[in-house]
Amino acid sequence: MGQLLSATLVMLLVFVANNGMQQTEAQGVTRPYVRPPARKNLELEFSLWQTSTSSATSPTQMHVSLAGPNKMKVSWMTGSRTYNVPAIVRYGTAQGQLTQVATGTTKSYNYLLYQSGQMHHVILGPLADSTTYFYMCGGFGLVYNFTTPPPAGRDVPIKFAIVGDLGQTAWTESTLQHVAGYDYDVLLFAGDLSYADYFQQKWDSFGQMMSPYAHYRPWMVTEGNHEMEYIPLLAPSFRSYNTRWDMPYAESGSTSNLYYSFDVASAHVLMLGSYTNFGVGSQQYNWLLADLKKVDRSVTPWLVVVLHAPWYNSNSAHQGDGDQMMEVMEPILYQAKVDILFAGHVHAYERTTRAYQMNIDPCGMMHITVGDGGNHEGLASEWLYPQPEWSMMREASFGHGELDVKNATHAYWSWHRNNDNEAVKADDVWITSLSGPKSGCESSTEFIMN
Repeated sequence: MGQLLSATLVMLLVFVANNGMQQTEAQGVTRPYVRPPARKNLELEFSLWQTSTSSATSPTQMHVSLAGPNKMKVSWMTGSRTYNVPAIVRYGTAQGQLTQVATGTTKSYNYLLYQSGQMHHVILGPLADSTTYFYMCGGFGLVYNFTTPPPAGRDVPIKFAIVGDLGQTAWTESTLQHVAGYDYDVLLFAGDLSYADYFQQKWDSFGQMMSPYAHYRPWMVTEGNHEMEYIPLLAPSFRSYNTRWDMPYAESGSTSNLYYSFDVASAHVLMLGSYTNFGVGSQQYNWLLADLKKVDRSVTPWLVVVLHAPWYNSNSAHQGDGDQMMEVMEPILYQAKVDILFAGHVHAYERTTRAYQMNIDPCGMMHITVGDGGNHEGLASEWLYPQPEWSMMREASFGHGELDVKNATHAYWSWHRNNDNEAVKADDVWITSLSGPKSGCESSTEFIMN
């Protein structure tokens, strides 16, 4: 009886919100906001070259990620190559009973004169759904914990936190604090993580900065342009990114850490690569076709895409950066009836209505740009006028997004502006999935091949 009342209440709220939205979404909004002066970059005290054995072997830069059905990956760095710390994690459902043991892999890399510490990646599982596990990296030291996502299921609710273009400023720190105040299940990161920009020690300071927030909930990331760090003949692209952020690409049939997919609760999420080959016939293109053909909307009714360079952008910054990828892949995603596409890159917030080929289309994707995490480059405050018909809300402020999937058909999106020490909800909308029979938008697996 209680579940029936709860479901009825949710549907009533959806009905009221949708009717109100129809009145307010008829015209796009450009919201001016006077941002205080940029905060200074954080100066984090951290070194990978401590001389004591304890500091050289102690885990740092911890983060966890999904690693396939009922599995989680624990990743951490130790500071010296001299001491071979084993890639071992002891874990269990009680802090004093870490009776299970998992082993994994260890990676390191050189970048010009820089030598990384040892990056360890260990997959734990099978794990129970919606359960808190306690774990110990390397088999000794401090005990941490994470909570697994909800079980797979068509009507299973799930909460996503959405960020992009974080960097390492005091605005970044406030964004992370605001995200931590949201009881999310999985964080989706739309690229541009550390803004190390070739200076590898900044990857270490970023790892330390985000560790308190990333070691207890899974972070799923895709690459941005600041992760490339390519130096001809000296350093291949994405060397640091691929070493430190090892995503579950093989589990989804991908051959590259730069694009992959995963299922969680009632959603299928595609993490696409804006900066690796996406042309017709490329490995990413062929993988995308194969992946979408395996999606069963009766099992995962929500279909979400995350990439870096936005396809729909009415800001003067980065105009056209995503056009080539959009030309190739938008028809495929349109036929698959993707619900939402999240992007970063532009340091501002923008939300569109459903659109296709730059026109409003009730069977198209909603595009949401969240490249506003707080990086040192500042905000992109120059908008194009007139505001495109498909652009519903845009504002040049730092912030983060929250996607609260209620059931198989309805989700609630909200964007929260960083306003000094508070997160202020500045935009929200109810979203109806295209998988529902009442959407009038039937998905197809006969994707365009030429």
